Amino acid sequence: MLLIFEVQLLPSHTADQPSMSPDPLAEFRRAVSVRARQFPRQWEASKKLLEDATFPSTIARLCDAVQRDDLPASVKATLLRLFERHRPRRVLDLDGDSLKSVTGLPPAKALRALAVFFGLVPAAATKRPVPHLSSDEVEEAVRHLNNPFDFLCRADVASVLDIGAGDLSFAEELVDLYGSEPKRQQRPFIVHCLDRLDPRSQLGGPLHANTERLQKLQRKEGLSFSFFGNQDMFELGDLDKQEMLASRYAIATCWAPATPTFAYEPTRLSETLIRSELERTKGTFSQTRFGKERALEVRHAGRALLFPPWKFEIAGPLALLNLLARRGFLCVLGSVDAQVFWELLAQLLEDPRYRPPDQLFDSVTLAKVFGEVYHILAGLPIGESIDLAEVASLRRHYLPSDSSPFMDSVGGHFRYIRISRGATFPDTPASSTARKFASMTEEVPPWLLTLVPA
Repeated sequence: MLLIFEVQLLPSHTADQPSMSPDPLAEFRRAVSVRARQFPRQWEASKKLLEDATFPSTIARLCDAVQRDDLPASVKATLLRLFERHRPRRVLDLDGDSLKSVTGLPPAKALRALAVFFGLVPAAATKRPVPHLSSDEVEEAVRHLNNPFDFLCRADVASVLDIGAGDLSFAEELVDLYGSEPKRQQRPFIVHCLDRLDPRSQLGGPLHANTERLQKLQRKEGLSFSFFGNQDMFELGDLDKQEMLASRYAIATCWAPATPTFAYEPTRLSETLIRSELERTKGTFSQTRFGKERALEVRHAGRALLFPPWKFEIAGPLALLNLLARRGFLCVLGSVDAQVFWELLAQLLEDPRYRPPDQLFDSVTLAKVFGEVYHILAGLPIGESIDLAEVASLRRHYLPSDSSPFMDSVGGHFRYIRISRGATFPDTPASSTARKFASMTEEVPPWLLTLVPA
């Protein structure tokens, strides 16, 4: 069967150079502002935190959040000076100029925005319960877990956001493995699934949500389940406004991140280079129609293949990491193929040399660019794991949000990253794509990444 898709490659951006490091204060101002706009109900509820009776507690909680959070030094120092040393009793006691330098907002709005940013607005203010977790608690728990999804047994709200849910095989396995414990303990168990394929489309084949699985999950007792088809993962504003999604989940996960969508980083590689490489490896492509649907036709090895119209849209791993960090206290990327993995890794490590401008990764350049890191990770045995910080320094701050139209806030960084080699692991749920790797003898074994956002 023929398939189609459209390509809209992103503008070229210069790879990050040491002299172009983003201003931490500017990054933080942007992140605070975006977060406040993303969650209007929480923003509205934050007014109560400034009332006379709650104001001292609000300041104390903000101070505690700042102390615990791994913020840039200049941001942390300014906020601690404002909240910890002066201990204001009312908004008028605050140093408005200093607060504006950090948030870009006047005092009252600044405090409200910070309360939303640090998750201080009561969960009751939203329809979807959110776990009460700190990044310290998450890291401590995950370091002692062989299976990252066992974290659901420890979270007060067992919630999962499955991005790119496909045929729902992962969601089904997850619910079968973990559904009984939250029900027995009367804890919320929430599984929300997103997929960009339109359920009405004739394109996409077996990647569509399986109707039988969907109905089974919708009927499951003790489970709050929702599936959102025809949904771009980077366009969640309408779902957030309607509070169809939680502001944050215990786990945000993505299985088999799409190639080429996440196989090229547009802040590192130019539009011209990406398009040339796509034509060389995939074939020439053009927009067309399949019946009433928009599609992209790809000419490859003498055949015409059709894909969904967005198949060659390049978002890049940085956008995916940003999305996961904002949505999950714990992030899991499973069944990550080799091309996506190394592009992801380049964004996770500190040294800019791992992000050479306009240089494609291949068997020759990978060893040259990543050096010892490449040999250690490429030689990791199937089923084994490694703490990435033991291999190289983790990246502390990512690029500003305007570096890609798919990024709407600053994701900060990840404080803990574990890399496991293999497609499937004992007693761990996996997608149908992951399970197919066992029969793909010519494919390089994929990776599973477990990440804790700071």
